[in-house]
Amino acid sequence: MLKGLSFIFLFVLALVSCNPSVKKNGVNTQKQNTVQVQDTLDRQYRVKVGDPAPDFEMALPDGKKIKLSDLRGRVVMLQFTASWCGVCRKEMPHIEKEIWQKHKDNPQFALYGIDREEPAEKIQVLREATGVTYPIGMDPDAGIFGLYAEKDAGITRNIIIDREGKIVMLTRLFEEEEFNEMVSLIDKLLRAMS
Repeated sequence: MLKGLSFIFLFVLALVSCNPSVKKNGVNTQKQNTVQVQDTLDRQYRVKVGDPAPDFEMALPDGKKIKLSDLRGRVVMLQFTASWCGVCRKEMPHIEKEIWQKHKDNPQFALYGIDREEPAEKIQVLREATGVTYPIGMDPDAGIFGLYAEKDAGITRNIIIDREGKIVMLTRLFEEEEFNEMVSLIDKLLRAMS
């Protein structure tokens, strides 16, 4: 009986030691990558952290055009939203207060809301209802949204892009802990550029 238990123990030990996970700076990257991939699938993203952010051009309600690749060299936050999205309406005042008001005068930062499938008039109504002052562009056919997430996926979503144009964070819905992590990440990325 004791020999049988010893054999099982050695077998389990051998299995554990053959695990191909790699530690980087003390972090098990296999577990982290598995969680990240699962999180991306659950949230219906078409992109993942580390990917280059898909480029696009977007019109603001005043007619001005914004091209994502023209913002290279800055930390960029994209917020997908719509007037009919209750969670968006809840999150937007927090973005205004905790991110936009803190960094709007920093030339190293850019924040754009992207309104899904609504005309300029609806965007103005949304801005007034939520009290936000950051720019919100138009995505009339959800083409920009479709670069980042499945077309039938829900919003609100935030995408944080570093100065090299790589995605460093993806959020879905409004969860206080995740939102606070996003605020801290933006602060950290901007401090590193100072």
